[in-house]
Amino acid sequence: MSAGPGSRNAEPWGSFDDNLIQGGSAVIDMENMDDTSGSSFEDVGEMHQRLKEEEEVTAEAAAAAEDTEDGEFLGMKGLKGQLGRQVADEVWQAGKRQASRAFNLYANIDILRPYFDVEPVQVRSRLMESLIPVRMINFPQKIAGELYGPLMLVFTLVAILLHGMKTSGTVIREGTLMGTAIGTCFGYWLGVSSFIYFLAYLVNAQITMLQMLSLLGYGLFGHCVVLLVTYNIHFHFLFYGLWLLLGGLSTLRMVAALLSRTVGQTPRLLLCGTLSLLHMSFLLYLHFSYHRILEGLLDSLDGPNVAPMQRVARDVPELMLNGTVRSLGVLLGGPVRAQ
Repeated sequence: MSAGPGSRNAEPWGSFDDNLIQGGSAVIDMENMDDTSGSSFEDVGEMHQRLKEEEEVTAEAAAAAEDTEDGEFLGMKGLKGQLGRQVADEVWQAGKRQASRAFNLYANIDILRPYFDVEPVQVRSRLMESLIPVRMINFPQKIAGELYGPLMLVFTLVAILLHGMKTSGTVIREGTLMGTAIGTCFGYWLGVSSFIYFLAYLVNAQITMLQMLSLLGYGLFGHCVVLLVTYNIHFHFLFYGLWLLLGGLSTLRMVAALLSRTVGQTPRLLLCGTLSLLHMSFLLYLHFSYHRILEGLLDSLDGPNVAPMQRVARDVPELMLNGTVRSLGVLLGGPVRAQ
């Protein structure tokens, strides 16, 4: 069957159903476009709103930055002041910590406990040993490293000096002499110990400062015994005998200990000779010259001792006036009552 003109035109256009289907698809597409056509205007509004918000945020950030710069410029002096206060506070806290640490160090009694932890029996035996020289000088002799016995001997020597001032009849107007006695005894103990330790360091003797303090402190035991006896029994021959006996024995005990810890003849002679001279001379000074020198020193500073003034009645002018009135009454020939 031959196709007419309508048939030729029907092929490109298709049938009605096909156009209906295509039209349906076109309607679907239009619906989809309609669904999204309104959202484009909404998106434009949202974008405009978002841009406006971003501009506002940017403006606020810029204003905040300007305020910060202005605050930093204006508050530079205040910032420096705050830093200065912080630095000063840190320095104060550091100094306070160091001071408290030092106070705790010196206030802690456990530091001094090893130097005073000794039994009375040991102190008694060491007092006896201080008067017994040891001939062994080839090996270093043992020296007690404690301060309880020496410290008690120094205080005992102070009490003996005060007792000697009372028994000798020396009278000082300025009150007690405890301060002078303490200064003399402790000055000798600490000063001579430091000096001998310095000489021992120069000659390379094997002795410590603690051992030197202990050795010289126990060496004062002979001085205490000699002064206690001679202050109560005033005989010069007795003093010289005890000076040579007890003072010499205590000095020989210290010399033997130093000889055992020193090498060489010249260092031994220098060290032991200096200690012997100082120790024996100190006992002579305490017995003969201490009271006189002290009394003369106080007299030169305060003047000679003046006898206490006698008490005078406070109504002397009134008594004189009454006597004058009575004498005038006798001369006039009539009794006159004293006012």
